[in-house]
Amino acid sequence: MTSQVLAAADAGATGSDSGPRPTAARLIYFSSVSGNTRRFIDKLGVDAARIPLHQGEAALRATAPFVLVVPTYGGTGGAGSVPKQVIRFLNDPHNRALIRGVISAGNTNFGDNYCAAGDIVAAKCHVPHLYRFELMGTPDDVARVTEGLDAFWTRLSQSPQSP
Repeated sequence: MTSQVLAAADAGATGSDSGPRPTAARLIYFSSVSGNTRRFIDKLGVDAARIPLHQGEAALRATAPFVLVVPTYGGTGGAGSVPKQVIRFLNDPHNRALIRGVISAGNTNFGDNYCAAGDIVAAKCHVPHLYRFELMGTPDDVARVTEGLDAFWTRLSQSPQSP
């Protein structure tokens, strides 16, 4: 599969006039300015769409079921763990209805809050927390996520209540 990361946010696209930017990508992610999550996504080599970093950019609109990849913010207590951009994206009922799972990035220095954003999104959206990786992931993480996503989408497509 060709690596095509749809990152209009990186290209400087704005969306004040154009409305939401539709995507059928099966992987939707958020990455901050540090770019750790984006680097992990790039290593996967799959079609993916980035949730915009800045509020003035075109909002992303899912048009097909997807798995969300989200970094965890903050270090203690869980408050602020889910990036505001991800909350905004999932507050759109259309996007929320299409999420099928979540993968999270975190930092083990945060102890119990390691990958807390994934736990929070999974609980609120009633989807499985499929995988956790540290910072930008290792080659083993890339292999496990690639294999795991293939198996996940195959299982989901064979399910009687499949979308």
